[in-house]
Amino acid sequence: MRDNSGIIRLNPNGPAGLTPVPIDPAEFETPPEAQALHVYFADADLGLTVGVWHSTPMHEAFGPFPGDEFIVLQEGAFKLRDAAGASMGAKAGQCAAIRNGIPVSWQQEDPVRKFFMTYNDPRAAAPQDLTAEGGLVVLSPEMTLTDGELMEDTSTPQRDRVLFSSDLGNFDIGLWDTQVLNTELEPFPYHEMAQVLEGELYLTEADGTRHHFTAGDVFFIPAGTPCIWHVPKYLRKFYAALDPANRPQG
Repeated sequence: MRDNSGIIRLNPNGPAGLTPVPIDPAEFETPPEAQALHVYFADADLGLTVGVWHSTPMHEAFGPFPGDEFIVLQEGAFKLRDAAGASMGAKAGQCAAIRNGIPVSWQQEDPVRKFFMTYNDPRAAAPQDLTAEGGLVVLSPEMTLTDGELMEDTSTPQRDRVLFSSDLGNFDIGLWDTQVLNTELEPFPYHEMAQVLEGELYLTEADGTRHHFTAGDVFFIPAGTPCIWHVPKYLRKFYAALDPANRPQG
């Protein structure tokens, strides 16, 4: 499902509010009073979901985290508690990457609102014998790139740092920047969710629809969407990119 067939701007309240989520007390140590979400894009065959989620304070039951997930925290803070009781977390203004299957309990003492891109391929075997160590990567918006991270064979200077890769090897989360950039109309090769950190970006679709994104904006491009990229000066962004052509055979 998706709101449209092209590029999607994510809104903290969805396009027209969020839908309440039924709460099963068995899934929690301390259940929330309420949870709600809006799914902007979902591909059940691929195991991909993109949306916005809100929850009142709660502690989830301990267990494997359900998918590789890229999070842009809009409100509140969370911690992941491991089997030994140690915790690690992130807060509003940060992004985070969580590894599929790590044994943890999601805990939050205040309301949390997040944009998310979750990947849990139904073709893949369930992760085994994981620990929570290294399973959460926190991304700070102050992160910058160096000239040692210049990409090869690009038309303009572009730099890239992969900060997280899924165990399947087809889902990367990272930091990317570019100087002035103008592309031709061509299909975008990945499913990508991104947050603009600095600069501005214009994306134009094949039907002429033009999107303008600036610092703080979060958007999603479905794989195969024909679009033109125009960066007038400079752009720095976090991204989560899933290559649908590189997945387990099934």
